[in-house]
Amino acid sequence: MGSRAPPDSGYEDRHHLNLAKCEMAYHAGMYTVVVLALPDVIAFDLATPVETFGRVRLPDGRPGYRVLVAGPDDVVDAGPVRLAVSEQLDALDRADLVVVPGRNNPLRPSPPSVLAALRAAATRGTRVASICVGAFTLAEAGLLDNMRATTHWLAAEHLAHQHPSIQVDPDVLYIDNGSILTSAGAASGLDLCLHVIHTDYGAAVAADAARLAVAPLHRAGGQAQYILRNRPTLRTSVLEPVLAWIETNAHRALTLADLAAAANLSTRTLTRRFAVETGQSPMQWVAGVRIRHAQELLETTDYTIDRIANQTGFTTTSNFRAQFQEVVGTTPGAYRTTFRL
Repeated sequence: MGSRAPPDSGYEDRHHLNLAKCEMAYHAGMYTVVVLALPDVIAFDLATPVETFGRVRLPDGRPGYRVLVAGPDDVVDAGPVRLAVSEQLDALDRADLVVVPGRNNPLRPSPPSVLAALRAAATRGTRVASICVGAFTLAEAGLLDNMRATTHWLAAEHLAHQHPSIQVDPDVLYIDNGSILTSAGAASGLDLCLHVIHTDYGAAVAADAARLAVAPLHRAGGQAQYILRNRPTLRTSVLEPVLAWIETNAHRALTLADLAAAANLSTRTLTRRFAVETGQSPMQWVAGVRIRHAQELLETTDYTIDRIANQTGFTTTSNFRAQFQEVVGTTPGAYRTTFRL
């Protein structure tokens, strides 16, 4: 009869470390998570922390978190449903972690009482986390000033424009600044919750929470792989014709002079207009279009990586792989595995 292979040399150290973290949490008492329910809250964003933290169980069977839902109103609209809110804003005084879900209209001003409660919580040292476009609420409260933060990739430019002191990174799933945390769009809220559980209770408890959620504890790649780059829907009176031209000619070996000729502009003027209207150089825009075209082929065809590289305008397969990894944050093969039906 065969015997089971012995554990690796670090197994016992990691096992004792996880037990020690749980033991410390036992003595400190259960963590209290307050999920903020604002008017027009995104129901998915609110449900994610409620379910993820609410189902955490420690090795002895006790719950790891007490989860409360609080807000300025007794009832809030959440898209097609209305939700009853059981706690008022003073619940934030008892929180170890405050989670701020996104709202369907993230540009809608938040109630002053909510902003004051969030500032007070942060001043006390309470951890404050946002999910998806909940980052706009944290930014409105001034909690992200001069910090690195993330949000849904579709809203990242708006956040950076409205709050220029924030270093907005749309490529990651979440950012942990210690007491202030932000997650990227939608399902990234689950990644953030699992990260918090791992921080509070260690890998074993977090892994159990991930299994309950039927999700990986750590996802490969970041939000970068979900971004549709340099989409042809950008509307600009000056550049729109050349952007449309690039869409159908990106597979060619293009130069800056080719783009300028297509736009009927000088290379200097073209470069200046691209910087103003897209925040990129003309050739950076071309590279982004090529990456998007490659993503579409990876999702919808069985073409080899070599063929895709050649068909989308990259000079060599190795150049394509390197640029794809840099921009998307994962390899072409891993991207295809994730997104190909």
